[in-house]
Amino acid sequence: MPGENLTRLEAEERAALVTVHDYDVVLDVTTGPDVFKTTTTVRFAASTPGASTFIDHITAAVDSVTLNGVALDPAEVSDGVRIQLPNLAAENELVVVADGRYMHTGEGLHRFVDPADGEVYLYTQFEVPDSRRMFAVFEQPDLKAAFRFTVTAPSHWQVVSNQPTPEPTIHPSGRRADDVSKATWAFEPTPRISSYITALIAGPYDVVRDELTSSDGKVVPLGVFSRKSLSQYLDADYIFEKTKQGFAYFEQKFGVAYPFDKYDQLFVPEYNAGAMENAGAVTFTEVYVFRSKVTDAIKERRVVTILHELAHMWFGDLVTMKWWNDLWLNESFAEWASTIATAEATEWHEAWTTFNSMEKAWAYRQDQLPSTHPIVAEIRDLEDVLVNFDGITYAKGGSVLKQLAAWVGIDAFFAGVGAYFRKHAWGNTTLADLLAELETASGRDLSGWAKAWLETAGVNTLRPEIATDDSGAITSFAVLQSAAADYPTIRPHRLAIGFYNLKGGKLVREHRVELDVDGERTDVAELVGLARPDLILLNDDDLAYAKIRLDEASHRVALANLSAFESPLARALVWSAVWDATRDGETAASDYLDLVVGNVASETESTTLRIIIANAILAASSYVAPERRSDARRTLADAFWSLAQGAPAGSDAQFQFVKAFASLAEAGTHVDDLAALFAGEVSLDGLDIDTDLGWELLIALVAAGRAGDDDIDARLAEDNTVTGQESAAHARAALPTAEGKERAWASIVDLDTASNSVVRTTAAGFLRADDTALLAPFVERYFGILERVWADRSYAIAEKLVELLYPSPLASQELSQAAHTWLDAHPDAAPALRRLVVESVAGTDRALRAQARDAE
Repeated sequence: MPGENLTRLEAEERAALVTVHDYDVVLDVTTGPDVFKTTTTVRFAASTPGASTFIDHITAAVDSVTLNGVALDPAEVSDGVRIQLPNLAAENELVVVADGRYMHTGEGLHRFVDPADGEVYLYTQFEVPDSRRMFAVFEQPDLKAAFRFTVTAPSHWQVVSNQPTPEPTIHPSGRRADDVSKATWAFEPTPRISSYITALIAGPYDVVRDELTSSDGKVVPLGVFSRKSLSQYLDADYIFEKTKQGFAYFEQKFGVAYPFDKYDQLFVPEYNAGAMENAGAVTFTEVYVFRSKVTDAIKERRVVTILHELAHMWFGDLVTMKWWNDLWLNESFAEWASTIATAEATEWHEAWTTFNSMEKAWAYRQDQLPSTHPIVAEIRDLEDVLVNFDGITYAKGGSVLKQLAAWVGIDAFFAGVGAYFRKHAWGNTTLADLLAELETASGRDLSGWAKAWLETAGVNTLRPEIATDDSGAITSFAVLQSAAADYPTIRPHRLAIGFYNLKGGKLVREHRVELDVDGERTDVAELVGLARPDLILLNDDDLAYAKIRLDEASHRVALANLSAFESPLARALVWSAVWDATRDGETAASDYLDLVVGNVASETESTTLRIIIANAILAASSYVAPERRSDARRTLADAFWSLAQGAPAGSDAQFQFVKAFASLAEAGTHVDDLAALFAGEVSLDGLDIDTDLGWELLIALVAAGRAGDDDIDARLAEDNTVTGQESAAHARAALPTAEGKERAWASIVDLDTASNSVVRTTAAGFLRADDTALLAPFVERYFGILERVWADRSYAIAEKLVELLYPSPLASQELSQAAHTWLDAHPDAAPALRRLVVESVAGTDRALRAQARDAE
């Protein structure tokens, strides 16, 4: 990491000097398992002849650097990260020949060997600064150019990039019979795009093909790719169906045809993110290839992700932010657009309920951390970008765009977005460019809105203030708005207020009013004179971004009748409000657990159920008073087993309750039932113990001390796949012994050989400890290795180790003190590293406050 940073000032200076015309990138990926040969020819203009600049290239070795026909000494001009370019001409041609290093961290050009069949697969992941790991490049989003890739690879491979794949030129056979036949693919140049959305995916991928006709009459070829050993599980027809629904929706709403020549979607191994919007060649995590049963929440999330990346083809790829301070706008727009498209163009009509339960909950958590920041964050350098891929960038930004669409009106919002695409196609923009088009389309001045929402941090809390007469008629109604002391901004909100009454055992909305709320108090005169309903819900339909509280009477009705809501979204809003009050120490965690056990069986929305379960496990494990923690975890584990037995056969709820039970089983009294379920001696109607669920049950048995290395080895022999290897690593790290935890720690901290995915699963198993005393010896060691890990590992691995090995299950004053002591002693540590520690200890400090409330 040292020396790999790029500051905004450097980028601005380089952009003022350089205009890039095009790149020719020639790659040979047949040179062995460690490095590949990369030759870059880049043509660019310089506004000031005689000036100097640099080009980015992280290399294993540089063979030659030739600038305008003059050979430069690689030892003098290259440090392995940057290549200095002196004495530029008005027009320049640079040729760099180098060795690039394959990565096993999910960054740059990642190389993977499939344990199932020994086949090699490559894919790129370049956002934010990693195209420089594959070719020499001016690595910043506002230096767009045309890119032409020429790739030599084994002739039996699929080779995919941003442009349609050409017919390859087959090389003559080698002399030896075991020589691998090679071929070369020469792609046509791309349109002018940013380097971070270029791509190369290569290997013996299986492919399913289709096509669609775009709104401008162009036929767009479609492809869905997966590894050979996974292709039997690939439901390509469904993926094509959702893709076509997304194309039709976005082209109609944006009024702009799809801008690229083809659209491939590739599911790749050991992926760090959910997906990446490479132009015309989107990569996805293989989690979305379902080899075993998954929850409806995961199925819906895959659809949202497919449409998220498709939305980026317009917002991010066709029109790109000038610098990473507008990263939020890129991701927030895709988050918002994919949710509305999922709700309106697919069968997942409750996508906004999912958005509330998942994205908004993430945003509210992130916005209450000490590290919160305005949506438009100050991005000084690449390290700032990397840590700002967070709940503010994605979830709060998406929530605020939903608020903005309500503020200006949805038709005006889409009209403004379409005008923005047409005006700035293939260019770079700032937030001001989008707001200008929205103001024109809506007639609303957005300067005050933007300042309040985008330039300040923190989340507001809204509460109703209601007075009634003896007959129950409302005599006054106001919405009160407050803000945290550290972030005192009071904001304008567009929101709805719903009146709900109990009718035939259901909570039914009988009245709704939508209005603008601003200031600390907003009187709602139009509700005066109406009969007070059984329940009043602020922010009905979830238009606003704000924490809400129920008045006392509504709170009682909601808790007694939570499962009676007809609307899944209204029910999710109440679940969220009660959980938020628990996190804030206003409601005891034990009371929240009682609410979950009593009502969760009636939840119909898969993602809401998934989030409730996760919150309940956190509450039982960290938020209840320490003296009650063991009882709370045992009660919850036993409740999940009971709920699984009582759920409808084969239902999503049954499946989720079994998985929840497995995640906590060692804390409960039903480990014998778990063992019998795993062995097939006990069964639940409609539940198949398939490959992945079997691994979850085995991991639970290991964590309970009822299985060990021999059992893990036996199952891995039956499932020697990448998922099997990841699950085996998870299981070994979950062994409830000091020796097991020591071995897990050493495998990823002391050694630097584990892939990114194995680091992740090993860390998850390491932290699984019903007896948290097993983790206590690692507190001092954790803080002792932070700076070394940050200096020695790539960002993707360092971030995982710092974030995922923090011993949060301890949730103790001692852990908090150790973290604060480290922060006090390391004021000059890398800001991104400090932020990760600050966020982790904030979770511990919140848990301590919740424990104190629960003890009252």
